[in-house]
Amino acid sequence: MSKTWFITGSSRGFGRRFAEAALSRGDQVAAAARNTESLAGLAAAHGDRVLPLSLDVTDKAAATAAVNKAHEHFGRLDVIVNNAGYGLFGMAEELTEQDIRAQFDTNVFGALWVTQAALPYLRAQGSGHIIMLSSLLGLAAFPATGGYTAAKAALEGLSDSLAQEVAGFGIKVTVIEPGAFGTGFAASAVWSQPVAAYDGVREAASAAFANLPAPGPDGVGPALLKITDAASPPLRVFFSTLAHQVIPQLYAERLSTWQQWAEVSAEAEAGQG
Repeated sequence: MSKTWFITGSSRGFGRRFAEAALSRGDQVAAAARNTESLAGLAAAHGDRVLPLSLDVTDKAAATAAVNKAHEHFGRLDVIVNNAGYGLFGMAEELTEQDIRAQFDTNVFGALWVTQAALPYLRAQGSGHIIMLSSLLGLAAFPATGGYTAAKAALEGLSDSLAQEVAGFGIKVTVIEPGAFGTGFAASAVWSQPVAAYDGVREAASAAFANLPAPGPDGVGPALLKITDAASPPLRVFFSTLAHQVIPQLYAERLSTWQQWAEVSAEAEAGQG
């Protein structure tokens, strides 16, 4: 049976690949983007199986209206993909209030507004799958990634609770954690005004990132279809082999540190009764 998708950030990158993969097998897609002109190619190729929607996910009322319109148009919603987002990079001291608030407005609150709008429909039909686009950087932080990592880590925590809250309604949640891909993501990112004191840190970080692999994104659509078609999809899944190299080592180091300081942990609650 074909599925009906609601995908934010459908104009380019992962969102475009997700939409194309779903449409290529006969599914229906409510494709949301800030500018619907960028969706003209999808609509021309797939006709009435595409519903182009203009949406700025930071606008809660607009997110609700877009989800309502998609449900009214197609009659149901099966997969909600919270893909809209962008990068924010710079040292913590360099981040402006405006930039960090805008980062959370899109990468965290935008996903929440769309999810809140979709949940009544998914609960009523007793099924659905919510996809949250996080990042390897939602699990691991590096110099100059603090703002982006903070937003994606918040999305990770929100998704953890959400998955437990909606499981009884037949709704599944999956967090996608991609590594670096050749999607032009960096070109669309916001970069802080540099503080000279951090030039050495910045140069070292840039050198470390310079040689990271950046595979093309053509495989992400088919990969997501496998997840949404699975009877028991994962709560979390990496998109990239790089994450498999970085994250297990990071978690092992954290477990080791907690164990080394276990006595202090016990001292902290000493005398409580």
